[in-house]
Amino acid sequence: MKVRAATDADREAISEILTASWGGHIAVAHGTAYDATTLPALVAEQDGRIVGLLTYTIANDELEVVTIDASVPHLGVGTALMSAATEVAAAKGVKRLWLITTNDNVDALRFYQRRGLRIVAVTPGAVDISRTIKPEIPYTGFYDIPLHDELTLELRLD
Repeated sequence: MKVRAATDADREAISEILTASWGGHIAVAHGTAYDATTLPALVAEQDGRIVGLLTYTIANDELEVVTIDASVPHLGVGTALMSAATEVAAAKGVKRLWLITTNDNVDALRFYQRRGLRIVAVTPGAVDISRTIKPEIPYTGFYDIPLHDELTLELRLD
């Protein structure tokens, strides 16, 4: 598997991945709506096809992972993407890599914590607020867990 920076030639595949995973190009976290197709991105390729995507933004010496998707779970795609994002952050002198996930996403919590990220904040009701920006966010998430809260995880790089 190879991870590389996305190029303009990847835009159609990126759009398809985002639509399949997020119901469109818009991701909402911490009250911010992102058009993920406009963000810097890393793609994971295997046998010449894109099997994973990570979008991010850099501001204030911090890299925020906005979206991460693997077309097939448990093949190391997410790990490869997070490792590449950490390398990007280090190359840019970033002091913190962080992301938001939701209270229902227990598989992601396990994944991120096993890769060194720590839970640093819980924002009760944040998903309820995000739903005013993106009404198609469901009320029930993974494992039939009511979807209400955001969890912030970070990896300190200093």
